[in-house]
Amino acid sequence: QVQLEESGGGLVQAGGSLRLSCAASGRTFSFYAMAWFRQAPGKEREFVAASSRGGGSTVYADSVKGRFTISTDNAKNTVYLQMNSLKPEDTAVYVCARSRFSNEASRTLADYDYWGQGIQVTVSS
Repeated sequence: QVQLEESGGGLVQAGGSLRLSCAASGRTFSFYAMAWFRQAPGKEREFVAASSRGGGSTVYADSVKGRFTISTDNAKNTVYLQMNSLKPEDTAVYVCARSRFSNEASRTLADYDYWGQGIQVTVSS
């Protein structure tokens, strides 16, 4: 059983930065692609960023491209999301997810089979 636990969320002013972490249990962390999604109140869960196994390929939602960076540390079984130049519209619960696949950094929610509980990020104007 894989467990994912997010940390690093909180309240930040617009223009500020946060780094989210997602620690994964299990020895097979490095075998799979990982991603971050987010869900704002009253909205559907949306893709934010994904990394293929080992970080060889990354993809981002257009809304965060150039501001957010996804990275992985296989030694620590952890995936990170560095968020810079935050905007009020980035306010959401951020959730990390593990893919069913290894080499595809997918934007598709259905491609992910393990999910964390999520962590709140609030950006004030």
